[in-house]
Amino acid sequence: MEFLKANLDLGIIGVLGFMSFLTIAFVVERYLFLARIDPAAFDRAEDLEIDLTRHLTVIASVGANAPYVGLLGTVLGILITFYDIGQGGTLDTAAVMVGLALALKSTALGLVVAIPSIIFYNALLRRVDVLKARWGRGRGT
Repeated sequence: MEFLKANLDLGIIGVLGFMSFLTIAFVVERYLFLARIDPAAFDRAEDLEIDLTRHLTVIASVGANAPYVGLLGTVLGILITFYDIGQGGTLDTAAVMVGLALALKSTALGLVVAIPSIIFYNALLRRVDVLKARWGRGRGT
């Protein structure tokens, strides 16, 4: 339990930080790619869609799962708080409130990672839809 108590914040922040790094890297890569792609260079719609949607799954997965990582940190933080209360033998309201408040920061960080990820994903998906429509219109389909 002491190992968990000592490393919980570092672990959760590390995982969420890595998820943020992946999101930023893939958003920048996709933005640059979508800005310079020429849909007319593709003969098949399937090939165009594969190239346009590459790495979007990672961005969507981060947006969908970051709140769960934060929630895991919160649940473990609450577990530690209750464990400490049980070991202490006395019920100190201030200690309970501080422990719960600190535990909730993981959920907040998870949302801070998830919300921009979903916004970026939706913006990139809109750009993909526009490029696919332009490809189809140029082909007369």
